[in-house]
Amino acid sequence: MANESPARLSRPEPAVEGLEIAVDFAVNGSLNLRRTVLQVLTAVRPVLADWAMLAMSDHRTGGLGLFGGADVGFCDAIARSSTAAPGLDQVLRTGQHALVRFGPDCSAADVDAVIHHPAIAEQIIGLRPVDVLIVGLTARGATLGALVLARGPGRHFDDDGIARAERLAALAAVALDSARIYSERGELAAALQRTLRPPVLPRPRGLGLAARYRPAIEHLEVGGDFYDVVGPDDDLLITVGDVCGKGADSAAVTLQARQSIRTAAHFDRRPERLLDALNSVLCEQSTRKFVTVLCARVRGRPDGTSAEVQVAAAGHPSPIMVRANGFVEQIDVVGVAAGVKQGVVYRPASVQLQRGDALLMFTDGVEEARRDARLYGMRRLLDLLPAYAGAGADVICEAVERDVLEYLDGDPHDDMALVAVTCGS
Repeated sequence: MANESPARLSRPEPAVEGLEIAVDFAVNGSLNLRRTVLQVLTAVRPVLADWAMLAMSDHRTGGLGLFGGADVGFCDAIARSSTAAPGLDQVLRTGQHALVRFGPDCSAADVDAVIHHPAIAEQIIGLRPVDVLIVGLTARGATLGALVLARGPGRHFDDDGIARAERLAALAAVALDSARIYSERGELAAALQRTLRPPVLPRPRGLGLAARYRPAIEHLEVGGDFYDVVGPDDDLLITVGDVCGKGADSAAVTLQARQSIRTAAHFDRRPERLLDALNSVLCEQSTRKFVTVLCARVRGRPDGTSAEVQVAAAGHPSPIMVRANGFVEQIDVVGVAAGVKQGVVYRPASVQLQRGDALLMFTDGVEEARRDARLYGMRRLLDLLPAYAGAGADVICEAVERDVLEYLDGDPHDDMALVAVTCGS
């Protein structure tokens, strides 16, 4: 076995004209990480190498993911070595390529010392004598993995072959890193959204409760809309809110807002006091993010005959009351968004729910849904709801969501959250 030995005479290579263009086209057509890996492996064989494998760092486990080899669909994970051994470890640490030549007398153990996977080593040793070129995948200043290429008898890596492999690895690295970031953002978004919404709504005696959440479809960012329901059956606290902006910063404020309200509720469950506590927290921390919030405290009778509601708003759309007889009205409650300025006084409104009545809370993604620059609007929502007087909470939420989506007719929309509570189970 020799490392970086001089280039030897080799048989003419297959045509490589246009290979870089082909690889660039193949790997930049997808942001799916697994598909991008397969496209890289498929594109480089057999023109660039007889055998190819990708080694990708796994930031979650600290190990390495191995993809390809004799079967492009193969994948496995190995621990990343802490030694500075030549070969794969060396390339991952330095980003510089390594060329290792295994002669006819080399064993699988010799290859395993370089690759760290016995089954992969057996595949490579089957090509003896074989050149193994390991090229770093470097993108945005970091080495995220390595492209491992092998050429069998008569095909050796000369200086031109190494330079070509490095150019192609650079193209592949950017595409793989973009796909990795996209995948991680998707996983982060999903994980954050799971924490922003209660997994299961409570089923209070004497009340009906339902919710809907539909994230925006035109981006992958974490939305700022949230809802929460806490408390015993006879003293529910319902919160619907919207943090300005998108992304990780807004998600952090969303989590903070939700937790601040939950914590404050242990000491005082009045909606106006909860909004006051949230406003103080956000203003003191100078987050430069404001939150619109609607808080409702619902205390119902176990038999479902009536429920007392106190509601307070911080810059949020007011809730809508749907009476059992079909009368619909928007509750008159206003207030400054939380996090804008200190010392805001929030004033609550009180309403009484009778059997069959409903209270609908929602974020501005509902009334501000746009089609051809025209808003869905509060008037359309108020006109829709009388037909659902006396209906269950889930029916009301479903009807509103469906009507908004039909109005949009496939156009992009903002995040939408809905919570409905009805008197009488």
